[in-house]
Amino acid sequence: MNDKKFRVGVIGADIAASWAGASHIPALATQPHLRLAAVATRREESAKAAADAFGAERWYADPYAMIEDASIDVVTVAVKVPAHRELVLAALRAGKAVYSESPLGATLAETEEMAAAAGSLHTVIGLQGRHNPAVRRAAEIVASGRLGRLMSARVIATTFGYGPQSPKAYDYFNKAASGASFMTITTGHVVDVIEAVLGAITQVDARTELLWPEIDIVDTGETSLRDIPDHLDLIAKTASGAPVSVQVLAGVPADQANFTFEIRGASGWLKLTGSHFAGVQVGDLALGSSVDFEAPDAPVASGVGPTAADFWAGASINVGEVYASLGRDLAEDTRLTPGFAHALHNSRLVAAIEKAAETGQRQHIPS
Repeated sequence: MNDKKFRVGVIGADIAASWAGASHIPALATQPHLRLAAVATRREESAKAAADAFGAERWYADPYAMIEDASIDVVTVAVKVPAHRELVLAALRAGKAVYSESPLGATLAETEEMAAAAGSLHTVIGLQGRHNPAVRRAAEIVASGRLGRLMSARVIATTFGYGPQSPKAYDYFNKAASGASFMTITTGHVVDVIEAVLGAITQVDARTELLWPEIDIVDTGETSLRDIPDHLDLIAKTASGAPVSVQVLAGVPADQANFTFEIRGASGWLKLTGSHFAGVQVGDLALGSSVDFEAPDAPVASGVGPTAADFWAGASINVGEVYASLGRDLAEDTRLTPGFAHALHNSRLVAAIEKAAETGQRQHIPS
């Protein structure tokens, strides 16, 4: 195996309670094949502060300058979704491996463009929930046939987000134009975990609701209008044959938010559970089953980061698993980590769910 340390540059690694600072930075610190080499933001002051705080040897107030730095092997794009396209395409043109947060594009067309541009380069999409060790072990149990014929599955996923209140900085999540919505983020992560365990979703029937069309902006006193759904009821058919009923509910008090994924087979059951208030993709998951199984591997990252430790506690756990997979791919020149082609599949699946809800008609998902 190649013992080279591949140099990673992170765009969006701000010390001010950023997702990148809470998840990507501590995740990279655990990797044998990767190391943080540079950070980039849009302002010189914040970029330098991030480099000092996170131990990066280089900092950039111009992300494109970092992308063109010949010493950077991997570019991580951890900024708001509308900025993804230009940054990702620039990194691909520079021949870099690219890790982008999900969703990849603000629209399906943007996602299709970036997936097509990736070619043979290493790409990674931030659908990190499927990488959790408990999810991987659950998939192994299902694939082994020990549960017998799969009869049904049920998912209840709740999040504190998308409720009746929001800080100004997060109001863009309430707007369809941002590409970062309840459907593309929360639902996208939930259905990806389902597919990781039960195989591809092949059919969907869905209904969405907008429970809180008016949002109180808590730090300014303004009222904002939400134009995206904040509730989903979904019935899906999977490649494994198991029908799945899914409810994704937003606006739950943080101490009551949780994730439960139960699968019933003729010969047994399994259950995945999580309690992070931001969703299944954040924090660790626990696995239980009526059949004997080997305990999931310990996560490579502890989940404790240098910034926003309370709000995003656990955020680096699943991101660490993604980086571990990418590091192996780069060292061995393999491409096993789900990348932009998988991002396109996820975006098409979410679009089919939205269409099913809009038309009231079942949608079939192309293989």
